[in-house]
Amino acid sequence: QVQLVESGGGLVQPGGSLRLSCAASGSIYSIYAMGWYRQAPGKQRELVADITRGSGGSTSYADSAKGRFTISRDNAKNTVYLQMNSLKPEDTAVYYCNAAITTPLRVYNYWGQGTQVTVSS
Repeated sequence: QVQLVESGGGLVQPGGSLRLSCAASGSIYSIYAMGWYRQAPGKQRELVADITRGSGGSTSYADSAKGRFTISRDNAKNTVYLQMNSLKPEDTAVYYCNAAITTPLRVYNYWGQGTQVTVSS
């Protein structure tokens, strides 16, 4: 029902910045929230930041992202962004866009293909 396409990853020096984009298509009216997750080799996928798509646009961040990353949305363009500043080598991972659709019984999650972020000197 929902398709997600990420872009904006790449190689950056420590302290540098990147801006990730995620474009959603399909049943976008049903999306409750969108977010960014990341997965480094040998580690579990973890939440970086998320934002509700409805009125208010509440945001949340992982402790490691607070003060450095900013998630934002453009509902008219069906797009969510992740501005990443002061990048560290520890931020190296594949970053995945997520969309959540809620029902009375459960939450359905949709995922993008991922975009590689590498922070290295």
